[in-house]
Amino acid sequence: MKTTTGRKRETASERPTLKTIAYMTGLGVTTVSRALKDAPDIAEHTKERVRLVAKQLGYMPNRAGVRLRTGKTNVIALVLNLEEEIMGMSGQMIFGISDVLADTPYHLVLMPQPIHHDQMAPIRYILDTGSADGVIISRIAPDDARIALMLDRNLPFAAHGRTEDCSNYPFHDFDNDAYAFDAVEKLAARGRKRVVALQPPGHLTYYRHFRTGFERGLARFGLQETPLTSISTDSPLADIRNGFVAALTSAAPPDGIIACSGSSAIPIMAALKSCGLRLGKDIDLVAKQPADFLNWVSPEIIAMSEDFSQAGRELARAVLARIEDPTSRPLHSISKPDWSKVPKLTPTD
Repeated sequence: MKTTTGRKRETASERPTLKTIAYMTGLGVTTVSRALKDAPDIAEHTKERVRLVAKQLGYMPNRAGVRLRTGKTNVIALVLNLEEEIMGMSGQMIFGISDVLADTPYHLVLMPQPIHHDQMAPIRYILDTGSADGVIISRIAPDDARIALMLDRNLPFAAHGRTEDCSNYPFHDFDNDAYAFDAVEKLAARGRKRVVALQPPGHLTYYRHFRTGFERGLARFGLQETPLTSISTDSPLADIRNGFVAALTSAAPPDGIIACSGSSAIPIMAALKSCGLRLGKDIDLVAKQPADFLNWVSPEIIAMSEDFSQAGRELARAVLARIEDPTSRPLHSISKPDWSKVPKLTPTD
């Protein structure tokens, strides 16, 4: 058998480099590098030729080399709690972020964060290792220590949610105050009198926003609340089901339900079935969802879709702007509830 020695054997699987592109185009390595960086002194037809060859070869910049030359990683880290993402919220958000990053040199790295683990650990790791140029976080507390640390260390970030003082950093949020108020109004329009709400955990800011809108709605439309303090949207699905069975069989059961997450609608519907209650007749359910699917399961659910892909796009734009210019005015955006796809409601029989 004939063998080769004393030289590196080239294979089709080797990673293409700037030298590969230079060889294929007949240009110098420096010219290729500057063309890929969109240098103004390189002719546009040359840039197009270099980009086309790079795309055909599947060329990707060496991240380690980029970091050595520029001090940047070209990485955006998404710190996301996956335990609550049963209905696909995380997938929609990742899609939105990736859509914005597609035309940039940045790559998205997902850092799963269990809900009950140390929330500071991923942020400390990124700061200690310099492993990302920017960070996107969610599940914001009123005085979130992660935000205070990143501001102190000048790490660019964007938050999905707000602290009490949110003027000095980028964020995107959903108007949970308006959602809760609107939900109470829709139940009142259906003739409901007693409402129970499955709420976010009390340590998160959007719990406060939800409560403000909920209580305002109860007062405005004259409805009463059936308290539900033993469970939240973070509770295991079995606990949510059992908690609602207890509420629905109590001395003063609710005839209207508001849920702050799409995944919780499933155990709530299981509780209704267990209690022999007819959705849309004996009781009504208002729920948020990350995509239009709850009405596939039950057309009687008053389902409002929260656009998490748009949230991802807003967050990606916000963190990129902060990386580009840390002194720029932080981008803020708040999306409103969209009830346009909910059928017109009439009072129950």
